[in-house]
Order: sequence, then C-alpha cells, then structure tokens
Amino acid sequence: MSVVLALMIYLAAGIGLTAVVGRALARSGRAFLLDVFGNSAALAEAVTRLLVVGFYLLSLGFVALTVGMPGTIGNASQAVQLLSVKVGELLLVLGALYFATLVVFSRLRRSRARTSAPVAGPPSIPSDEGPVSPPLWRAGRRQAAL
Repeated sequence: MSVVLALMIYLAAGIGLTAVVGRALARSGRAFLLDVFGNSAALAEAVTRLLVVGFYLLSLGFVALTVGMPGTIGNASQAVQLLSVKVGELLLVLGALYFATLVVFSRLRRSRARTSAPVAGPPSIPSDEGPVSPPLWRAGRRQAAL
C-alpha cells in the first residue's frame, strides 16, 4: 500500500468523522442553547454556529498536523496498523473536543440561570407601620450573665 493512498484514507476518515461529530454537536447544541437563551432563538443559533466553527477548526487542524506518515509502508498489515493508530488518536481528540464544548454549553446554561433567577430581597414592610425591629430580649427569659 502506498503512502499516498494511506494519507488519502486518513484524510477522508478524519474529515468524515469531524463532519459527523460536528453535525451532532450542532443539533444538540442548538436545542440546548434554545433552552439556555429562552426566547432568543437568533442568539442561540449564533452561539451554536460559533462553537461548532471552533470545533471544526480545532478538529481539522489536528487532522492536518497529524497527517504525516513514514516514508514507506511495507505491507497492508502495517498500513492498517498505522491508520488505526491515526484514527484512534483522532477519535480521542474529537471526543475531548466534544466534551469540552458540552462543558461550555453547561457553563453558559448555569451562568444564564444565575443571572435570570430572581434575587430574594428583604420582606416588604407595610408602609403604615414602618420598620419593625426584633426585641432585644424576651419576657420570661433570664439575661445571660456577662
């Protein structure tokens, strides 16, 4: 098996796997971010596209950096071994990037939930009574010795 054929197989596998995982990330991310951003579908779509483009750039950059093969491949067994190592490395990196993107999605969701949660303030005071302070001591209890 020639080196050029092995390179072509690796590039096809790398680009194909990146495209499949990227599409899955876009579908899942879109639904997730619609939940995060609520009524702003345009914002959810824009953030999804930005994250997916980053995923594609990192994944395809890894494929391009690891495309190098040794000068000669002796037989088909060596070619299969080499391709399995290369594709295995690629799958590990794709998995790590996928989970890193999911972490970004969950952090966005958490931060959005924190900012949209109602802030509990002090209880409202009726305007006709004014502020009421708690008693400093209660009747029937002895004051603690100082």
